[in-house]
Amino acid sequence: MMALAVAAWSIATMLVGAATGFLVLLLLRLLLGAVESPAYPSSSKIVSRWFPTRERAMAASIFDSGGRAGTAFALPVVTAVIAVLGWRGSFVAAGVLGLLYCAFWLRFYRDPEVHPRLGRQELHYIRDGGAAVEDPAVKPVPWRHLFRHRTVWGMLLGFFCLSFVLYFFITWFPSYLVDERGFDLLKLGFLGMLPALFAIPAQWFGGWLQIRLVNKGRSVTYARKVPLVSGLVLSSVIVFAGVVESAALALVLLTLSQGALCFAASSLWALPADVAPAPGNVASLAGIQGLASNAAGFVSPLVVGMLLDAFDGSYVVPLAVAGAVALLGALVYGVMIRSFAPLGSEDGAASASPATRPTLT
Repeated sequence: MMALAVAAWSIATMLVGAATGFLVLLLLRLLLGAVESPAYPSSSKIVSRWFPTRERAMAASIFDSGGRAGTAFALPVVTAVIAVLGWRGSFVAAGVLGLLYCAFWLRFYRDPEVHPRLGRQELHYIRDGGAAVEDPAVKPVPWRHLFRHRTVWGMLLGFFCLSFVLYFFITWFPSYLVDERGFDLLKLGFLGMLPALFAIPAQWFGGWLQIRLVNKGRSVTYARKVPLVSGLVLSSVIVFAGVVESAALALVLLTLSQGALCFAASSLWALPADVAPAPGNVASLAGIQGLASNAAGFVSPLVVGMLLDAFDGSYVVPLAVAGAVALLGALVYGVMIRSFAPLGSEDGAASASPATRPTLT
């Protein structure tokens, strides 16, 4: 599924470079969004198979941080590619890069059970630590039944809130630096990378912290909620970026906000495996959770744009709304979701005690 998603995304991306009109461009962008959607559920599924529970968030934070790295380096790199190949050529180049990755993936990825270099001792370490092992006797719950659980709705709403704020950085952040703070293209290309670059170690730190918390005897629920709640609360400092006079201070606040968002995001792609009632439901839950993120990606730019129109181009109100949404997300993860335990388990008992911690000797 990962290979199909990356290959289809690559082809759709190259076709964007050949678009001849707005309607064609719109349809190709919709196609691109549809075909790339299995990538994150596939990644979450892979993490659930390869890593024990206590290491799951760290692994998930590493693969998710690739999106931050791409955001950071795309700005100067794509600008340089456009200078050489033109904007159409930049889409072709990105598509070719995706196809090369696809070939690499097919050549080297294997599941733990069939990996030629994985020893039996390490395989037992992964399995005994809570990795999701497929069992034909354990049937997955029908996907529509997953929506019967409060935890799933909490994951949807919480991820929507986090992504609502994050998509400001993906869409409106460059315009904010140019229009509101007077950055030229040179400053935009380099200083605009700072929030995404800071977000990468922040997300890794969140994954590492969860390992530490579980190893010290804290429950999986507690370990997941610490970065989720504290990160979303801290990310609300985005409010002040709209009112401070100094452009440098505004950039610091925005860098802190995106770093805090990604610190919170270190938990996100571990949650599907934590709450899945069966291994076969991990990717389904990841897809449901991803739906909320993509919905936020559709809504957030529109809301910010409408607020900018309503307030004469001022970013004060849009950033205040983003900060309020971040606090709502913290409330959802902190209060609405009681525990990150397998759906249907008795009183969240599966998450009440620390994850199994086998030692590899």
